[in-house]
Amino acid sequence: MQILTTLILAAFVAYMGAWYSGAIEGNFALLLFLATVITGAYWLAERFYFFPRRKAAAVQLEASAQERRRQLDAQGIQKVDGDDLEEGKARLLMQPWWLDWTAGLFPVIIVVFILRSFLFEPFKIPSGSMIPTLQVGDLILVNKFTYGVRLPVINKKISDGTPPKRGDVMVFRYPPQPSMDYIKRVVGVPGDEVAYINKRLTINGQAVPTTNQPDYFEQDAMRYFKQIEEQLGDKPHRSIINPDVPNFVQGVTDFKYKDNCRYSVEGVTCKVPEGHYFMMGDNRDNSLDSRYWGFVPDANIVGRAFFVWMNFGNIKRIGPFN
Repeated sequence: MQILTTLILAAFVAYMGAWYSGAIEGNFALLLFLATVITGAYWLAERFYFFPRRKAAAVQLEASAQERRRQLDAQGIQKVDGDDLEEGKARLLMQPWWLDWTAGLFPVIIVVFILRSFLFEPFKIPSGSMIPTLQVGDLILVNKFTYGVRLPVINKKISDGTPPKRGDVMVFRYPPQPSMDYIKRVVGVPGDEVAYINKRLTINGQAVPTTNQPDYFEQDAMRYFKQIEEQLGDKPHRSIINPDVPNFVQGVTDFKYKDNCRYSVEGVTCKVPEGHYFMMGDNRDNSLDSRYWGFVPDANIVGRAFFVWMNFGNIKRIGPFN
C-alpha cells in the first residue's frame, strides 16, 4: 500500500505541476472529485480494515504482556526491565504516513467538495470586461444552486431552480472552449430579441432605461469613459462605453444559431433561441461576449455571481454587487 499510495500522490503532484507550468489544461473539478473518491476509499479502508487490525494487534500485545506478568509473578519476580506497554500500544495504533496523507485528509476534502460543487464556488476576476461592476483581482463567490443543482464535472442539472433573469451576473462555461469559465451579465433570456445598436441596448423593441453618470476613470487605461446606469431587471447596474470604438462588431466567429443574428455597421440584433442566453460585459467596448461568439446554452451555466469576498489591492471592494 505504501508503494501504491506513493504513486498516487506522485501522479497528483505531476498533474498539478504540468497544469501550473501550462503543459496541460487542468480541470480542478475533476481533480477534486478524484481526490474525494480516492481519499474516501482510504478512509473506509482505514476505518473498517487497517485500524481494526492495529487495534487487534494492540489488544494482543496487552494480553501477551499480562500473561508474561502472570508467569513472572508465579516465579516470584516482581520487577523486570522491558519496553513500556503503553508506548508499545501507541506505536501499534499510530496511523502510518500513507494513511495520514489520504484517509486523514478525507474529512477536509469532502467538505470542500460539497461546498464547491453544490453551494458556493470562488472565482477570481482576471480581466476588465465587467468594469465597473467587477474589478481585476476581485475574488468573488458564485451561488451554485440558484439556477438548479448540477452534478460536478459533467455539470448535468439534477434539480430545477430559478431560471436566470435579465440583469443577473452569471458564470458559465465559455461555449467555444468549455474548459474555461467566463463571467458576464445576462441581457437576453430565451425568446428575447436583443439589439445593441449605436451603443444602445434594446430588448424586444423596448430601449433599456438608462441614466447618465459621471465619467468613469479606468486606472489601467489611464483615461475617462462615458458611464451610464441601466435598469436591466430588478436592480440597476452601471456600464461604461468608449465612444472611440466603432459601433459595428469586429471579429465575429461562426457559432450555433448564428442565423438568429443580424450584423450591420450600427451593431447587432439577435433572437435568443430556446434554452440559451445572450451575455454581455458591463465594459461594453472591451468585452468578448455573445456579440462575438454566440449564445450560452443552459448546460453551460455554472452559477450566479453575487459577492466580492476579497480584493487584496482594495479591501473596500468587499461586499455584494448587482
